[in-house]
Amino acid sequence: MRKQLVLAMFLTLLSMSTWAASQTVTLSVPDMTCSACPITVKLALSKVEGVSQVSVSYPDREAVVTFDDALTSIEALTEATSDAGYPSTPTASEATPEGQ
Repeated sequence: MRKQLVLAMFLTLLSMSTWAASQTVTLSVPDMTCSACPITVKLALSKVEGVSQVSVSYPDREAVVTFDDALTSIEALTEATSDAGYPSTPTASEATPEGQ
């Protein structure tokens, strides 16, 4: 019985990694008012655990963020920009899995 329990736990842990996915979200950051603002926004987003790539555009007032959804969330990303003084919102209703 114990072996079955250990095997079941092992299989559960193994399958959990397949639930995590790399996702990309575009955040609207309307309060960026100068060409130096993207530096602060990029730094704030880069510090969030699970973020693998950040691209910030001042002319578009957007940040495109690729992240591991097992380690962070869109809410954590928007909180990071808000804490840095640049409130943001996702431009799409949900992040899309990488590669779709």
